[in-house]
Amino acid sequence: MTIQALLGSIRRRSFATRVAHSSRFVSPRFSNFRISLSTLVLGEHKGGSIEASSLCAVEAAKRLGGDNSVSLLLAGSGPSLQEAAAHAACFHPSISKVLLADSERFTYALAEPWAKLVHLVQQKDSYSHIIAGSGSFGKNVLPRAAALLDVSPITDVTEISGSNLFVRPIYAGNALSTVRYTGSNPCMLTIRATSFPTGMAPASVSNDKCIEKIDLSAFNEDDADGKSRYVSISSQDTERPDLANARIVVTGGRGLKSAENFKMIEKLAEKLGAAVGATRAAVDAGFVPNELQVGQTGKIVAPELYMAFGVSGAIQHLAGIRDSKVIVAVNKDADAPIFQVMIKSLSHTHPIVMLSSFHVPVADYGLVGDLFEIIPELLEKLPEKK
Repeated sequence: MTIQALLGSIRRRSFATRVAHSSRFVSPRFSNFRISLSTLVLGEHKGGSIEASSLCAVEAAKRLGGDNSVSLLLAGSGPSLQEAAAHAACFHPSISKVLLADSERFTYALAEPWAKLVHLVQQKDSYSHIIAGSGSFGKNVLPRAAALLDVSPITDVTEISGSNLFVRPIYAGNALSTVRYTGSNPCMLTIRATSFPTGMAPASVSNDKCIEKIDLSAFNEDDADGKSRYVSISSQDTERPDLANARIVVTGGRGLKSAENFKMIEKLAEKLGAAVGATRAAVDAGFVPNELQVGQTGKIVAPELYMAFGVSGAIQHLAGIRDSKVIVAVNKDADAPIFQVMIKSLSHTHPIVMLSSFHVPVADYGLVGDLFEIIPELLEKLPEKK
């Protein structure tokens, strides 16, 4: 009996050893996902330069892993595309290859041809990740491309903890969830540009060898076109900084009461060299165009200084300014939500699991008073911009 028990324990130990050894091996599918990293970044360009949101996406791709090979996909037509490619080739050392799709079909960034292009490139090169900025371009193109590739995208990523582990806000930014991607390649992401600053300076020499033209002979124009068409684009001609990338943002809310009164915000922004923003209530009331809207359904900003006048602090608005370095609020209502604290949650590494919460003040500096008295006083005391 003792000998049989001893033999049984040896057999069990032998089996346990085989299991331990076999556990060191990972299935080819997950091995490829975790070890062999290659990322395609969908690039936006304007006037021969790469948009800041796309450079932030390149920075995000770096954080997936040290051995990550990053390719930047640019599409369009004309000399500006070639200039943008040269700019990309010399700007970021992490970009190993710039892919060019030069065709009049991509003159305007419509979702259908772009999604088909992403599908074509992915079939050829089999990237492990595809990343785009979480702006109107990324939100337009990436979901359609994900549908063609039969994968589920992860949107609004604010932190990358690994090649398949990401943090994103939920409940209008009141909580952070950590999501583990377990699907098939490619893992498709949109990232908040404000969470991944580039911090890179362009090099003096362009690396033309890394620029590669895409063969579009297999591109089926009938499948890509026809669902939508370009009509026109309208924007305000202004010397003010771009709202999404400005160092200082001055925002007005419904408390300004009219479009005429909103001009005080514009004058203050001009003196500070700041961008102008607005709440959804101010936009809906017709004070300013919707391109100035800041918040969950507008633009996400993260300036060094954010000044809010007549802004109550609706949860949708706070979701768009949560990454601002310093927030200054002026409101005559001492109980306005922007003067209160908001609850944030700490996230655990398990998907969508929140451990605890902590309170963070919304406004770093708050002034209870009448904005129609405070703004004129600021305008009087601030020096003219040089």
